[in-house]
Amino acid sequence: MEQAAIRAGARQWARRALDLLLPPQCLACDRQVAEPGRLCPRCFGQIDLIGNPLCAICGLPFEFAGAPERICGACAADPPPFTRARAAARYGDRIRDALLGFKHGDRADRAVGLARLVARAGQPWLAHADMVTGVPLHPRRLLHRRYNQATLVADLLARDAGVPGVPDLMLRTRATRTQGGLSGAGRRRNLRGAFAVNPAHKGRVSGAHVVLVDDVITTGATVTECARVLKRAGAAEITVLGIARVVRTGHATHIQSI
Repeated sequence: MEQAAIRAGARQWARRALDLLLPPQCLACDRQVAEPGRLCPRCFGQIDLIGNPLCAICGLPFEFAGAPERICGACAADPPPFTRARAAARYGDRIRDALLGFKHGDRADRAVGLARLVARAGQPWLAHADMVTGVPLHPRRLLHRRYNQATLVADLLARDAGVPGVPDLMLRTRATRTQGGLSGAGRRRNLRGAFAVNPAHKGRVSGAHVVLVDDVITTGATVTECARVLKRAGAAEITVLGIARVVRTGHATHIQSI
């Protein structure tokens, strides 16, 4: 007990010393904050967190409250292969600034704060998951970027939830062009056949509840293709969690109940 207290005290002093040398900054701007991995009050106030009411399957926010198990028209017409998808916030200026630094600015330290936001959205399902993994990058892109931002967040979520993190559960078997500028149908074509379950883990997927993490859910093409592959490998339940979601005006006009 005494040794544990000494170690905890040493960690606290080490963090204080580091904070003096490198004061913690807001996830989205350069303002100083009290703790690493936090948003300043101004940026936090400008982030649109996603909560109810939303589609029970894809997590698309609805404009008006209603039955808790409502689903959007898209999910009613063509149910996705995942069980549910949730994102922490709508994609907007402040969350975009945080993500750009995290994804392209070599700011891997932002993973802790962003994982906290995702944990809020995924809390009901993380504790019951069998494993957590991130959407994989192709090896060439991973070499260029040096880390997979989705995997960093997935590992933190797994650790805090006390469930296994399996960073190499899925493989990106084909290099694809960037999704930017492609239509929804174009994104789906671009990703067809681009993912596979790692043969080393196929036995773990059968009958499992897999939590799949991505950074931004735009049209959902990437997580849908990954979920389809996991489903074919026998996954019983797939929860998709994203840091942010692109929500376009008019997307939530058609609603059905289940």
